[in-house]
Amino acid sequence: MTETSPHSIILGGQRHPILSRLTASVRDVNDHRFLDRLARGDLRNIRFTELCRLVKALGFEQRRISGSHYIFAHPAFPEILNLQQVHGQAKPYQVRQLLRLVERYNLTLEGDQ
Repeated sequence: MTETSPHSIILGGQRHPILSRLTASVRDVNDHRFLDRLARGDLRNIRFTELCRLVKALGFEQRRISGSHYIFAHPAFPEILNLQQVHGQAKPYQVRQLLRLVERYNLTLEGDQ
């Protein structure tokens, strides 16, 4: 089984929409669990790639990468989110900044409205 994009899975040379929907569903559950973990204050050992996926699921768009800085913006408000990784991990203070934005603007995961 190979995965060609986050939304399509190729098995035996053919795209399988049921497996793709299942993968998306599992990803949604994982995003909820991950956000719950962060909300409980467990901010250490956060993989940078997981945090970026969560940020995008909250509606942010990656605007640019400048050196080690990943800059995200949300279409609903003017503030930007600047994330950096250190050895593949997210910086805890930047995770707290994200959580403050989630609370301040009452952000939800896409599909939860």
